[in-house]
Amino acid sequence: MKWTKRVEDPNVWRIYRATVVLSVAYGMALSLIAIFLDAKGFTKSDIGSLAVAFGLGIVALSLVMDQLIERFSARGMLVASFFGYAATVAVFPFLDSFASLAVIRFFDGGFSVGIWVSAETILLSRAGGGNKAFTMSLYAVAMGVGYMLGPGIAWALTRLGPLSIGFVAAGVISTFAGLYALFTLDPDKSTRQVVSLVQHEDEAPEQARRRLSRGELLWQIKNSCFATFAYGYFQASAVLFLPLYLIQSKGITEGRTIWIPAFFALGMLLFTNPVGLLGDRIGHLLTMRGLATIGMTMVLGFVFLDSYPLMCIAIVVAGATLASISPVSLALQGVSVRPEDYGRGTAIYNTFYALGMLIGPKVTADIFERYGGAMMLYHLAALWGGFVLFSLIFYRDDPAARARSLVSRRSRA
Repeated sequence: MKWTKRVEDPNVWRIYRATVVLSVAYGMALSLIAIFLDAKGFTKSDIGSLAVAFGLGIVALSLVMDQLIERFSARGMLVASFFGYAATVAVFPFLDSFASLAVIRFFDGGFSVGIWVSAETILLSRAGGGNKAFTMSLYAVAMGVGYMLGPGIAWALTRLGPLSIGFVAAGVISTFAGLYALFTLDPDKSTRQVVSLVQHEDEAPEQARRRLSRGELLWQIKNSCFATFAYGYFQASAVLFLPLYLIQSKGITEGRTIWIPAFFALGMLLFTNPVGLLGDRIGHLLTMRGLATIGMTMVLGFVFLDSYPLMCIAIVVAGATLASISPVSLALQGVSVRPEDYGRGTAIYNTFYALGMLIGPKVTADIFERYGGAMMLYHLAALWGGFVLFSLIFYRDDPAARARSLVSRRSRA
């Protein structure tokens, strides 16, 4: 099979399998959380504030995640985070006070970023130099499969019992993912080994290089960080408030809104891998810019669409574009920094993802309540427009763009 030839390391495939199982649990919880909290009597502002607690958990752990990986290994942190997430999602529906829900959402975010940073560090370290977007796109496909299946399973379970059963089932499923990772993953691949693999046989051993500061590392990956900030902002805001907007402004029933994450994941599932191949071929940042432009148009479309089938198509296209930016931005980071910096780079990257999730829901909730759902969608589209402009200004951060400029200069000489 062509995919197995391009991705030969069995540990990469094991990460994919664990990710599919975990993402089923994510999809179940995400499709239920806004409806569950609304049924409990929480306001839009409360729901946004709880999402802020989730983002704070991501920020708190992502700031130290690189140190934890160096101390306990990416594999060890991945397994521990699987089990931690399972516990938090299973406990969530049995808490009633805002304070207790905020605490559990904080730890939910912390364990989630532990999973993301650990898995991404392992995948980047085991992906080939010209194969990173392809490898990360399959990781996104694995997520998409789970996110697509999760809402359907949640819908079926809620027909049999209360909404809480969906969260408990998500905890059980996450536990299985953790057990699989514990018993199948090999020890981490040394970054020193990765560095030696990219040296040519006739090269002398590389001398120790100065370790980049966090600021220098951030500057190298600033386009990836802006992209993941925008995606975190958009994802955390849309998953909470788009269903409520469709119910209140478009007359869509609650049962139909449960399927929104599934349609978004379907677009991601169908297009992420081809987009990854395109990114490896023409340049990651150029690909991200095109995806953001199309996705921004789809977000604006919800203001004017009234047909549920057309909305579903728009959601699929939004998933195909905006969700596909994430693996390509990780691949851009992977070709922009040294292998020994992957752990620190993915930690910084996920900090910006967390900041987006932290800021987005609260700001979006305030705009929704004060100015209405249409203005909420306009501001989300403007965010992606800001990324497009930023990527045009710093287009040379992509090694592919620098290579094209060099070829162009040589052809004119």
